[in-house]
Parts: sequence; structure tokens; C-alpha cells
Amino acid sequence: MEPTISVGIVSAPAIDVVFYGDFNVAGTAVSGPQTVSLSPDGRIAWQGRTYDVPLTFTPAGKGDIFEIKDVVIGVNFHWERKENQRFSGSARFIIEDGKLTIVNVLPVEDYLLSVISSEMSAHASLELLKAHAVISRSWLLAQIRKNKALTDSGTKYSACTQTDDERIKWYDREDHLNFDVCADDHCQRYQGVTRQSTPKVAEAIAATRGQVLMYDGELCDARFSKCCGGVFEEFENCWEPRHYVYLRARLDDVDEENFPDLHNEYNAQKWIEGRPDAFCNTSDAAILSQVLNNYDQETTDFYRWTVHYTQDEISALVRERSGIDFGQIIDLQPVERGTSGRLVRMRFVGTRRTMVIGKELEIRRTLSKSHLYSSAFTVERHDVDPTTGVPAAFTLRGAGWGHGVGLCQIGAAVMGARGYDYASILRHYFPDSTLDRLY
Repeated sequence: MEPTISVGIVSAPAIDVVFYGDFNVAGTAVSGPQTVSLSPDGRIAWQGRTYDVPLTFTPAGKGDIFEIKDVVIGVNFHWERKENQRFSGSARFIIEDGKLTIVNVLPVEDYLLSVISSEMSAHASLELLKAHAVISRSWLLAQIRKNKALTDSGTKYSACTQTDDERIKWYDREDHLNFDVCADDHCQRYQGVTRQSTPKVAEAIAATRGQVLMYDGELCDARFSKCCGGVFEEFENCWEPRHYVYLRARLDDVDEENFPDLHNEYNAQKWIEGRPDAFCNTSDAAILSQVLNNYDQETTDFYRWTVHYTQDEISALVRERSGIDFGQIIDLQPVERGTSGRLVRMRFVGTRRTMVIGKELEIRRTLSKSHLYSSAFTVERHDVDPTTGVPAAFTLRGAGWGHGVGLCQIGAAVMGARGYDYASILRHYFPDSTLDRLY
């Protein structure tokens, strides 16, 4: 049987919603513009009355939809902005951390219609859309099972360890306690019927209905990112210390096992500062438009990129983003790299304090007002003061966009354009997994 899921869309003191069609709530038929807010007594306020949580608006028919105003997308990333977004299914209002949260409840396959178009272009090749449908479905159902297992066992999930000398932190879905997944890049981009725009997307979802990736009797935690940069990263270098055979290092090209040891600093620097052949090393606008939505296409230098900071800029940035006063930043030293050359741990050396920070996303967010494209980068110091050792500036030269684990969306788009079918694409990015049907 097809599961139903809950997706957290946005949190705010008050949320403006427009209901198109007939919705039922608390025994009342509703349509048109509505404002739902948090009451002073901590309940839900709507139309002059207060209600206990949850307050659910249920559509009378499948064609009824609702629109949420000013949904923030790309939270803390360089493409952050607001959109009005429309959704099918039910609108459930709950209260979290002193704010109102609206949760969309709908069947998995309806959710996927939007995810595939939100994560990529709805005009991508059919085989790429099929591959993404399978991994998005697999990832979603794997997370639901994982979270249920943690809840049932009473295990407290921890994603951060910190001492005076080291902070190791990763970001997953552990903070979503009242719904299955969120709607932004933290989980999977989900922008409702705003993005589910072509018959091809519906065809890809229907053709793969219920299909998932499995390994050794378990659902695959099927991760994906925009661009691996040439070699896949391994799961444990980005999240909890668990190795998945199907999420292992490979070259993003035909000769999958032919790549250097990028744990090695010399090899990593040579790799990152070069432009090796790979499926995802492409500037073909037609292929890129299959993966990159309108705001993603504002990013043009994803395979190899450069960021420059003055001393004042980087010192202020690291202090603001880490909450730690390092003083002037003297050096950024690689401590540990993963299989793709991404930094897993980096030493931040300052005039007041030195500390190791990891994992990859924590490094990326510490060194950018949004997030660096990836943690696969080298560091150049410029005009170092011979007395104090303080550089006047830093240049970071990097590779890839995202964590690099699992499917590389741009590489998969190139494979689709070259005639690979979706099963072949999945075998490349998830070796030793099997394609099975759950329902």
C-alpha cells in the first residue's frame, strides 16, 4: 500500500494561506484567503477563535489545492529567496518552538511529482527523471523507517561532539520530530504543484511507481547532490560514522575505479586544482538546464570554483558563523580529507584560538555567509606578515557542488544524454544495490 507522508513547509508567527476549492476544518467548509496565527495563550488562532493543535484543513476533492504565501527556499544558501507555493493534500497546522508550522500531508507518489521537478528541471531526460524518482522515493522511505526505529528504541540521536579543541557536527533530519521531512535543501526540495509541470515527470513517476533501491534486505539511504566534482564521497565522511557499501568512492566516468587516493593531500590539491574528465565536467547548456532550475542556473562555476577573502573578511566571517573568536585567521589547515578530496576536518588557526572543525557542511557554513559550494578546496595564503604570520588574504580553490555522496545530478544528466537508461545510471552511482518494487 502506498504510504502517506508529512512535509514541514514553513514556520512563522502567522501564515497566510489561500484555499482554492473546498476544504473542511473543525466541521466548517473553507475556501479563499485565510490567516492562521499563534494566539497569545500558545494555541492556534483562526477567524477569531482559538484551537488546540493540530488544526487540519482537509480537501474535499483531489483537485483542491492551497497556496502558502512567502515560503523561504534555499534557507542559508546563496540562492535564498521567497516564493508563493501551491500544494495538494491536507494543510496541518502545529506549534513548534514558539512558532506556527504548516505541514503538508499527502501520498508519497504525489509528493514525488513535485520533488523531481523541484530538485531538477521538469524538462530533464526521461531516464534521468526515472533514476531520480527511484532515489528520492528510496531516500524518503529509508528516513521514515530510520526515524521510526530510533523513536521505538528510545535512542537519542546525537549529531555533534565538541571539546575545547574540536567541534565535529553534521546535519541530517534529526531535528524533524513532528513531521517526516522538511521541504527545503536540508531534506529534499519540495515546492508543491508549483514545480510539477510536465507530463514527462508524471510518466517517470508512474513508470517507477513503488520502485526503490535495496541492499542486503534494507532500503538504501540514497543520497544525491548537484556535482560530485569527479569522485564520489562516502557517507561516513558527511554524516554519522556508518559505512554503506553502495555509497562508496568511484570515478564519475566510464572507468569507475580509476581515480587517485584523494585522502592524500598532494593528490587532493592536484585533483582539485585541475579539471579531470568526468561525466559532471560539462558546460553543455542543454544538459545543465535539465538539472538546474532558474535560480540554480545563477551558479555557473560549480565543477571548479574560486573564492577570495581579505583578512578582515575571513576573520569576521568565521567569528560570526562559528560563534568563536579566533582573532585574526592565520591559517586553514587540512586535517582529514574524504574519498572525493572533500575536507572532513579542518584546523582553524587564529591569533587567539585554534580549533578543528568538521564535518563537511560545518566547514562549508563556517567559511561562507551561506555555504561554500563544497568542502573540496585548497587554501592559498597571500602576503603573509613575516613577524606575525598573519596573511593579508586567502584564496580557496574548490571542486563540486554539495556533499558529493550518491547520485551526482549533473553527471547523471550527462549519462542520460549519452543514452544510458535509468537502471544503468543507478548502478553507476549505487554499486551493488538492487532495484525492487515495494508496492
